[in-house]
Amino acid sequence: MNVLITSANSVAAHQLKNKLNADNVILGDYMDLPEFMVQSGKMLRLPNPTSMAYSHEVLTLCLDKNIGKIYPLREEEAALLKEAEQLFKEYNIEIYT
Repeated sequence: MNVLITSANSVAAHQLKNKLNADNVILGDYMDLPEFMVQSGKMLRLPNPTSMAYSHEVLTLCLDKNIGKIYPLREEEAALLKEAEQLFKEYNIEIYT
């Protein structure tokens, strides 16, 4: 299982990645990301939290990328995912806020 950390452009995301010290950590962001990082698979483009289907789009991404844990670092992402936490639990995906 992979681990997703949002807010890939932030220092906090990189600090958390180093703290988890796992090879299966994926950084993602809905804001601008360097194209070469996205193409290399080291970072993911995430859905924008303003989307009406945000939680479902993130769930689909998690299922496609075999993600079992999410660390949402931006408040708007954390709030929306927390509201949908039961849905994610049904697929054995944990949300750490």
